[in-house]
Amino acid sequence: MRMVRHLLRLVIAVVLLAGCGGPARVSFLNGAPVAPLGVPAEAYRPEGPGPFPAVVLLHGCEGVSDNSRRWAGWLRDQGYVALIVDSWTPRGLKETCSYSVQDPPNTARFEDAMGALRHLQARPDVDRAHVGIMGWSNGGVFSLAVVNGPSLERAKARGALLPEPGFAAGIGVYPGGCDSLTGQRFVRPVLVVIGDADDWTRAAQCVEMVQGMRAVGADASIEVLPGAYHYFDFEGVAKTVLPNVGNENRPGGCCGATVASDAAALAIARRRIAEFLGYHLRAK
Repeated sequence: MRMVRHLLRLVIAVVLLAGCGGPARVSFLNGAPVAPLGVPAEAYRPEGPGPFPAVVLLHGCEGVSDNSRRWAGWLRDQGYVALIVDSWTPRGLKETCSYSVQDPPNTARFEDAMGALRHLQARPDVDRAHVGIMGWSNGGVFSLAVVNGPSLERAKARGALLPEPGFAAGIGVYPGGCDSLTGQRFVRPVLVVIGDADDWTRAAQCVEMVQGMRAVGADASIEVLPGAYHYFDFEGVAKTVLPNVGNENRPGGCCGATVASDAAALAIARRRIAEFLGYHLRAK
């Protein structure tokens, strides 16, 4: 009986922690068709029984950061289960920002997103039809690719299937690689948020991508933030140039990019993102 009481106390403690919105460490298998990889993640959930809409979070080249966790906490407070996916740790990476560090194959993060969706859909506290995805910089382009028709067809051809009904919406925050999606077509609503002063991921490329998507009937929109740089949503980052990061906008892809916190830009971004998610992820 003493052991039973001890186990009951543990269960109650876990439930109370979950109810307070504290992050839970979880893991899942990604969507690789052969030898799927175990991927660690942090889950944040609102108080109450649910089911809740949910958002998968894909970090940038810096990996899971305090900024990732602040966004997850903000989403939880907005009423979403937020799942931060750690794509670097299981691949032995600390960061991929440095010019000398090789990114994993494009399929890797795409398949991590697939596995994250499957994990959330299996949770009883998640509304499986209303799961979105949000990514930053390197992760931003994959949060767009997993709702892009041609990208999904290529994944299907190699045996990587996105669980139905797929992601309900995607958000890219200063996403890299907008030019790689120009001329294609999103199959779910998409929002891009980026600063017009960003010299690491250019706003002009994302504007062109969004305009092209809209021309073929996709539900795509973009919020360009005046005067904002990369990492505008990070806290305590004085305007500076990171000297050793790879930057495809510079000759030879090397090196340097300007970063700076911007509280005004962050406020606009959060308001726009809250509106977008509220419209597309809340059950109608």
